[in-house]
Amino acid sequence: MAYDPRRVNTGSTPPQQPPPPPPPPPEATATPTGMAEAPTSEASSSNPYKLKFCTVCASNNNRSMEAHLRLSTAATGFPVISFGTGSLVRLPGPSITQPNVYSFNTTSYNQMYEELHSKDERLYRSNGILNMLDRNRGLKWGPERFQDWVPGMPRVDHLSKGDKGAVGTEAGVVDVIITCEERCWDAVVDDLMNKGAALNHPVHVFNVDIKDNHEEALLGGKAILDLATRLNDAAVAERDVHGPEGWENGAGAARQSFDESVPTILAEWQEKYPHLPALWTLAWL
Repeated sequence: MAYDPRRVNTGSTPPQQPPPPPPPPPEATATPTGMAEAPTSEASSSNPYKLKFCTVCASNNNRSMEAHLRLSTAATGFPVISFGTGSLVRLPGPSITQPNVYSFNTTSYNQMYEELHSKDERLYRSNGILNMLDRNRGLKWGPERFQDWVPGMPRVDHLSKGDKGAVGTEAGVVDVIITCEERCWDAVVDDLMNKGAALNHPVHVFNVDIKDNHEEALLGGKAILDLATRLNDAAVAERDVHGPEGWENGAGAARQSFDESVPTILAEWQEKYPHLPALWTLAWL
């Protein structure tokens, strides 16, 4: 009969067998120099480099903000800032001749939301404006105007405001600008030329033509994330091969090779999204 330790000891308990010896420790994998190989951590095997992006539409409310959302909350979490190119922020009102007009840089998305909610909640809920502003106020403080942006000016205050994607953009420099309408692309390219490229920093300027409605903005934001991912993968690959030297001023082998590959990347992306006509040029900050 098997021994049951719960039974009272009657003096005839059979002796217990000693426990088996522990297994020998695994042998360390030796490197060519005879040193034990250290385990590779996920952080050391992954490349943390990320291109810095800027998204632009007319009022920095719909299309650029949907792209801002996609880029900043993606699994990769790209650094991103966003702007509008209009003279004022214009949102639909009760009629086509009665838009709601706000100033860039000084009016927050929360102020817009509260004002329109108090004016006519049913109207602005049904046309999607309140939902859009609610999304926006969770991403950044308020709409900014591209023409007022000074490349290289620190953006540390945007971290304190909780802007999504602000980490990595503190230096006020981006590698890629993506506009959502051809007139915005024209305005961005003209403004960059007027600013005089004081930083001598190359920047790729794309336009992805997206209709200004909520449904098309949603589809366009996903397509912009795909383009951003393709560009970043190419940048990481070139830096792995050639090293990061000269990357910031466009003089290094990695940057030159990446710049030359951009038209091919865009052409492949365009085949997948033929309904989103695209433009591209290389400019300087």
